[in-house]
Amino acid sequence: MTPASKPYFTPEEYLALEREAEYKSEYFAGEIFAMAGATRRHNLIGVNLGRELSLRLRDEPCETYVGDMRVQVEATGLYTYPDVVVVCGEPQFADAAEDTLLNPTLIVEILSPSTEAYDRGRKFAQYQRLASLREYVLVAQDQPRVERYVRQPDGSQWLLSTVTGQDGFAPLASVGCELPLAEVYARVDFAADEPDAPSANPPGA
Repeated sequence: MTPASKPYFTPEEYLALEREAEYKSEYFAGEIFAMAGATRRHNLIGVNLGRELSLRLRDEPCETYVGDMRVQVEATGLYTYPDVVVVCGEPQFADAAEDTLLNPTLIVEILSPSTEAYDRGRKFAQYQRLASLREYVLVAQDQPRVERYVRQPDGSQWLLSTVTGQDGFAPLASVGCELPLAEVYARVDFAADEPDAPSANPPGA
């Protein structure tokens, strides 16, 4: 017996469904992938990041979005929801709904066991196709650790640097500010045993 083929959706069909859906989904190569809910720890870190970036960039021509701003990678067809996105300058959107950003400056993903390999690998490879993207940041949940990938002037190379420890500061070159890890991880108890929520296979995995 031949397995039933997966339904194919156009980007337009995906967006129409997504804008009416109760839960968020990502899209890639004709498939729609439901997103799993985040843990308490993940949410705390996401809110902390959004708050600290918004405060530090309040006098700059930048906007910070946490969790719900969809990003389209036009070169690959990926539609995804980064944990935190910053755009500096005039934001560009896919259409008048202004819910699908095309030109992020900084993208932050909070690592989870179920998606870490994807965030480091195929997802980052697709993000690199965004000409506007200057910096990609990965934030650990199980320890105070922030990894920064900064696009180099030739546009094809990314320089990695890592900051660890509650007393560390992560300099974000793309937006001209520093994030104290003590604030990024405020209220996060690393002694607590909080398993990550299960996830569907991410797009492109």
